[in-house]
Amino acid sequence: MIHLEELLRNKEQHRLNFLLAKPFPHLILDNFCDAEKLNQLHAEIPDIQTKSRDYVFAANKFEKSKIKDISPLFAELHDDLLSPQFETFLKFVTNQDVFLDKAFHGGGIHQGKKNSFLDMHLDFNYHPLHKNWYRYLNLLLYVNKDWKTEYGGHLNIEDLRTNEKTAIEVPFNRMVIQLTNNYTLHGYSVTNFPDGNFRTSIAAYAYMQHAHIVETPRTTDWHVGEGKPVKQFLAWVYDPAVKVKNKLFGSSTAKN
Repeated sequence: MIHLEELLRNKEQHRLNFLLAKPFPHLILDNFCDAEKLNQLHAEIPDIQTKSRDYVFAANKFEKSKIKDISPLFAELHDDLLSPQFETFLKFVTNQDVFLDKAFHGGGIHQGKKNSFLDMHLDFNYHPLHKNWYRYLNLLLYVNKDWKTEYGGHLNIEDLRTNEKTAIEVPFNRMVIQLTNNYTLHGYSVTNFPDGNFRTSIAAYAYMQHAHIVETPRTTDWHVGEGKPVKQFLAWVYDPAVKVKNKLFGSSTAKN
């Protein structure tokens, strides 16, 4: 389903585009999949009922990590993402020894329903189950049919070091590969999709294996704008509260 040969054929240019992108390294790949197959896959996307556990920091965001068994086309996409060819591509583009999480923990289908939003944040850095897996990339395949700018849902990214920012459009069959680090803020503003139309992406995460823990492990680090004191307080207590909850009950992200 993924145009693997084309990606590898143009890997030199893709590497340059990734490394030179502002505000921080990211890569935009249009026509990522075979259009006819992705159109068929779009028709097979279920109405997701498992709500995100991002609490006040997101609205109407639903997730399903186990995508392979939905249909043969989902299985094909799943297998292409985990293929040796695609891993070779990611390693070349990033110049890092990265690999995708085969379990898609926290990934899979992300479905933003009516008036959905996701506040700006930094992702968790170490995998909840594999303590030496350091999260290095977000891969987001957008499947928003007939998307228009006025629908919103742009992927907003910002460098926490410089406050430089940009908004990336999210049309159908666009893959965004984004560095995730301790300064790579991202999220999306309130959407305005037509009724019955959802902001939909298929997410996967790439990791590096660390011989030693080089950062303090964190959960999601939320960054809330001024004038929202309650949210700012909740963002401040979120990381320690989730860490306590995970010790007592295990990681919800890992179980999804």
